[in-house]
Amino acid sequence: MSMLPMNGESPTPRSYRHAARGPVPAIVGDRALHEAAALNPRQRLRRLLWASLLDPGNASNWQRVFDRAVAWTIGANLVVALLEAAAALPESARHWLHLFDAVSLAVFILEYGLRLYTAPEDPAFAAAPRPRLAFFSSPYALLDLIAILPSLLHAFVPIDLRVLRVFRLLRILKLFRFLVPAVNEFNQLNAGRSLRQRVHALVFASPYSGKLHGYFDFVIAACVLVSVVAVILESVHWIQYRFHLELVVVDIVVVSVFTLEFWLRLYGCVEEPGYEGPLLGRLRQARSPGMLIDLLAILPFFVEAFFNYVLDLRFLRVFRLLRLLKLTRYTDATRTLAKVIGREWPVMAAAAFIMGLLVILTASLGYVFEHDAQPDKFENIPQSIYWAVITLASVGYGDITPVTPAGRTVTIVLALIGIGIFAIPAALLSSAFSDQLHKERDALRQELFDMLADGKLSEEEAEIVNREAKRLHLSAEDVEVLMQEARRAREIATDLSKLPLHVIAADTDHAIEHFKSLLCDIRKLSLMTDCAKFAHVARVAGRLTDAEWQAWECIRGPSASVQAADAAAVQDSSKRS
Repeated sequence: MSMLPMNGESPTPRSYRHAARGPVPAIVGDRALHEAAALNPRQRLRRLLWASLLDPGNASNWQRVFDRAVAWTIGANLVVALLEAAAALPESARHWLHLFDAVSLAVFILEYGLRLYTAPEDPAFAAAPRPRLAFFSSPYALLDLIAILPSLLHAFVPIDLRVLRVFRLLRILKLFRFLVPAVNEFNQLNAGRSLRQRVHALVFASPYSGKLHGYFDFVIAACVLVSVVAVILESVHWIQYRFHLELVVVDIVVVSVFTLEFWLRLYGCVEEPGYEGPLLGRLRQARSPGMLIDLLAILPFFVEAFFNYVLDLRFLRVFRLLRLLKLTRYTDATRTLAKVIGREWPVMAAAAFIMGLLVILTASLGYVFEHDAQPDKFENIPQSIYWAVITLASVGYGDITPVTPAGRTVTIVLALIGIGIFAIPAALLSSAFSDQLHKERDALRQELFDMLADGKLSEEEAEIVNREAKRLHLSAEDVEVLMQEARRAREIATDLSKLPLHVIAADTDHAIEHFKSLLCDIRKLSLMTDCAKFAHVARVAGRLTDAEWQAWECIRGPSASVQAADAAAVQDSSKRS
C-alpha cells in the first residue's frame, strides 16, 4: 500500500485540525525500494528490510505499524508481569502468561536483530566506520538489549524467577525510543513559551503539539479501556475476591491520571480560542460537555472515598462505566454524529412528538378497553404507557397482553404503525450521516483542489490529506480517485475556454487571459478568412457597426482592412453598372 508523504516533525497551522495518527492510505512512495534492485543480493535484502520496516522517513512502508506493534507488546508485557506477581493467580493462567512472555521475547529479539542487521542503512550510524558497533553502543540499543538479556540468560543460567520478573519490567524502558524524540520535538516547538502555553500544547491539539500530544491522548484512551475492563471484571465474584487489592490499585492509578488531565485542561484552556480570560474562560471550559464527562469519570471515586462511612455508596461504582464517554473526544465518528443530530433535530423532534402522541392515545385506549378485564395489568394509564411503548417498538414481551377484542385490535394497529414510526428516525439518521460524509469528502476534494494550485503536494499538505483520509475512512483507491478528480478540476480551471463567462469575469487574472485569448482568435480569424469578402459583407451589407469595424481594424490592421473594403466597394459598384 502506498502512502502520501508525511511530516510529523514540524506541524503547521493547517496540520493540527485533526489529531488522528498512524499510517493511512496515500499515493506517493519512497525510492529506496526501487533503488535496492541495483545492489547485490545481500545489500538488496538489507535495503529492503530497512525501507519496508524501519525507515521512519518512508511514509509508504510498515514502519509505523511495526513500531505500534512493538509498543503494544511492551504495554502487554507490563500487565503480564504485574499479573504474575499476584499470588492468587491460578496455575493454569500462569502457563498462558509464560507462553505470552516467550512470544513477546521472540518479537523483541526479532526487532533487535533487524535493527542490528540494517544499521548500515540507518543515517544515524551509516557514517560510522563500523555502523553495527555504533548501533550496539547506542542508548536505544542498550535498552533493547536489557529488555531481552535476562530472559536469554535464564535459559542457560539458573536465575530466580522473582528477580527475572523485576528485570522484565525494564522492558517498559523500550518506550523511550518513541518518547524521547517526541519530547525533543515538543521542546523545540515550544521554545520560549510559557508553562501554560506548554500545557495547552500538550492537552489540546495545536501547531505546537507535535507527536507528544498524540501519545498523551493514547495514554488517556488506554487508561479508559483499562478502567472499564477493571470495572467489568470486578463484577465477577471470584475475580473480585482474588484480585481486590490489584483492582483497587488500578482504580487509584487511573483516577489519578484522569484527575491530572482534568486540571491540566482547566489550566491550559485559557490559550484555546473562545476561552480567553482566567476566570470566565475556565468557567466556559468547565461547562463544556467534554469537561463534564471528565468530571463524571472521577467524581464517583472521590464521593465514595469521602462519604463511604456516612452513606452506602457502592452503587456509584457502576457509574465508573461513564468513563467510556471520554473516548468520544478521540473519535471523529461521534463528532460527525453530533453534527447530523444537530442538523436534523427539527425533523427528529417532530417524529418524537408523533411517537409520544401515539403512545399517550394508545395507552389511554388500552386502559379504557382492558381495565375492566385486567385491572391488575391495566391498573391506570401510566401503567398502560409501558404496554404501549413495548408494542409500538414491535417488541412485545408478553408480560402485558390485551385479552378483549377491542384491545387486541388496538394492539394490531399500534404494532403496524410502530414499524413505520420507528423507521423514520433511523432513516433520517442514516441518510443524514451519509450526506454529512459526502459533504466532508467534497470538502476534502476542494482542499485537494486548492493544494494542487502549484501542481504538487508538499509534505505538510500530504499530512493533512492523510489525516483527513484516516478520519473519513478512505482507502488508498478512494484517495487516488479524489486526487484524480482534483487534478481534472484544476486542469479545467486553467482551461478558460471550459469555464462559464461569469466565473471568468469574477477573477481579474482570468478575465485578462480570456481577453488576450479572444484577441488571438480574432487575429487567427483575420489570417484565415477571405478579407475581401469579410469587408464586403461587414461594410457594404452593414453587418458590423462602426465601433465593431474599428475594433476589427485595430486588431487586423487598418491598412489591410481599408484595402479590402475599397476592393469590395469597387467590385460592388461594377456589378451594379
